[in-house]
Amino acid sequence: MNRKLLVYFLVAGVLALIFFMFKDVFDQPGIEDMKAGFKEIAKYRNANNTGPVQRIYIVSVKDSLWKEMEDYGNLMPHTKYGNTKVYFFMQNGNIPKTLRPGEVNFDPAFNKACIALYEKSAMSQVVFNKHPY
Repeated sequence: MNRKLLVYFLVAGVLALIFFMFKDVFDQPGIEDMKAGFKEIAKYRNANNTGPVQRIYIVSVKDSLWKEMEDYGNLMPHTKYGNTKVYFFMQNGNIPKTLRPGEVNFDPAFNKACIALYEKSAMSQVVFNKHPY
């Protein structure tokens, strides 16, 4: 009788462990759980798949929650030896609608409206700047 009870508790414990592992895997926080109200306005990705991949995003926010902006940047796609930039603008502010590759990614007339810049470099180094211009 003790052996059956031990097997029962062992099986129940393993099933509980499997349940919590699956729950953690499928219940990860995402962009929709954040309070800043992120909305992607424009994005650019170069077509060069043999060299460095450049990804650039313009995102509007309802509130300047700095930690959430950095977390948002960390959730964006990144390619090894590529570069990812995310420019953040206030939702009701002056926001560029188009992007271009290179060092200057949008019309400099919008610089003052940019409240933050997240950048992940080719070596996966992250820089998050408040009011970069």
